[in-house]
Amino acid sequence: MKPIEVVCGVIWKENRIFIARKKPEKSLGGYWEFPGGKVELGENPKHALERELKEEIGMDVLIGDLMGQNVHFYNEITINLIAYKCEFVTATFQLIDHDEYDFVPPSELVKFNIAPADLFILKLI
Repeated sequence: MKPIEVVCGVIWKENRIFIARKKPEKSLGGYWEFPGGKVELGENPKHALERELKEEIGMDVLIGDLMGQNVHFYNEITINLIAYKCEFVTATFQLIDHDEYDFVPPSELVKFNIAPADLFILKLI
């Protein structure tokens, strides 16, 4: 089965990185992640990231370079996670899929329960 394309943003603001915790009732509830979402059929990954951040957090970012990608196998699905370096612009922080967020110094990311598919990003930062 072909992996599901998923994008995420490593969003920087003043030497800190934005992370958000999934609501308990959501898939991967309680895990912290670099936010993003599924790429729709025929959609450009950067456009998907812009759309998902706007829909889920009310956030605008400047999307920069591709940081990397990783195929991750969950029990029922396989995803190809594509990570982009982003610069924070503005946000309403009206959370849809998350119940908490923070801007964290990179050295403190290891203290959080990061979603399994996102762990490869810690090595890229």
